[in-house]
Amino acid sequence: MELKVSKPNRCYESVIIFHPDATETDQKSFFSKQKSVLESFKGEFNHIDTWGKRRLSNPIEKVRMGTFFHTTFVAQPECVAELERTMRINDQILRFINVKLDDRKSITQHLEAIREIQKRSVEKEQEREKAFQRKQANRRKPN
Repeated sequence: MELKVSKPNRCYESVIIFHPDATETDQKSFFSKQKSVLESFKGEFNHIDTWGKRRLSNPIEKVRMGTFFHTTFVAQPECVAELERTMRINDQILRFINVKLDDRKSITQHLEAIREIQKRSVEKEQEREKAFQRKQANRRKPN
């Protein structure tokens, strides 16, 4: 006798780094394929957030820039394996990571925490830039 126990859907987040030369249509077609894979496994996307082009800390295949995307979705582990397989095949994707989220927090709480961290990061970067500008201005002043 075989028991059929369905695995529960889990919440995941994913960060995907596209090649900087990937067009917007390439990106849209990739995410539409990902969405169809999710739907075939009875999962769903919650959000897709574009973080834009950023400098990579370490070059990947001699590429120094990448277009970053952050997504959250609900799926089963088998679906995540299929999503990762499709990402490995795609030449436009430089790197990706999928992480299972804590079941005790909702996705909206998780997204709020991420947005708060991003906000603080932007503020720190602006402070660094202002300090750099002040330093440059002081160097230019004649004694």
